[in-house]
Amino acid sequence: MIERNHLEILRAVAQRGSLTAAAETLNLTQSALSHSIRKLEQQLGAAVWIREGRQLRLTQSGEYLLSLAGRILPQFEHAETLIGQFAKGLRGSLRIGMECHPCYQWLLKVVGPYLDQWPGVDVDVKQKFQFGGIGALFGYDIDMLVTPDPLHRPGLVFEPVFDYEQVLVVADNHPLAGARWVEPADLARETLITYPVEIERLDVYTRFLSPAHASPARHKTIETTDIMLQMVAAGRGVAALPRWLVAEYGTRMAIKPVQLGEQGIAKQIFLGLRERDQQVDYLKSFMAMARDVSWR
Repeated sequence: MIERNHLEILRAVAQRGSLTAAAETLNLTQSALSHSIRKLEQQLGAAVWIREGRQLRLTQSGEYLLSLAGRILPQFEHAETLIGQFAKGLRGSLRIGMECHPCYQWLLKVVGPYLDQWPGVDVDVKQKFQFGGIGALFGYDIDMLVTPDPLHRPGLVFEPVFDYEQVLVVADNHPLAGARWVEPADLARETLITYPVEIERLDVYTRFLSPAHASPARHKTIETTDIMLQMVAAGRGVAALPRWLVAEYGTRMAIKPVQLGEQGIAKQIFLGLRERDQQVDYLKSFMAMARDVSWR
């Protein structure tokens, strides 16, 4: 029953102070404006405003509708502006979802140059999803998903954009710091620090420890990369992270990377998006720039 024009009328009256001025703002006659509100009041069974002399005073129902107008109308207007700009190919909004905790540092290397090249595109990064990254893509909550472990589904496309190696991170005075590689049994006396992710999604378990039926002495979770690596540098535990990330932090922290197993653990960062969006120019550009990021 409540329509957009009702909210626009209430906002205009509140802003302009009278029905006459509001009617001019909305390009309506005063009688048409009054008729629209009377019809709304009849449908709601509640008065929206009452007259006090020449003034209009909003009732409790009117105040609530005005508050609703303040929240909803800007969203309508923003959506219309964006869609109009989409139609002209001028700009868009790129909402990036993250399913990779350490990938945030990598993403920063891409976003800076991207914003310079696409000044008309807004970028937002989301790291928590109610139904996971795949659900966020299908639900249009995000436009692109950053993940090292893509789940291929019909309607989605995942492309690898960056190769890296997962390594063990130890303090530079740790007994394992000088080893060419570590074996799963070497972690039997260690405190393994990871992000708060299910064990089934941690490569150090699925591709290193579990196949050897090994486990660390203790498993501790920490949300932030900086605190995790400070703990490692202080000798409070070891961690498994991308080699490029260890190299970057290693310039200011006393940490060393050690290969996980004789063959190492090779990984890739993937960008996923909806199949129908593959040809959107500013999404294609982000993909291309992500492949060009250098960590040298």
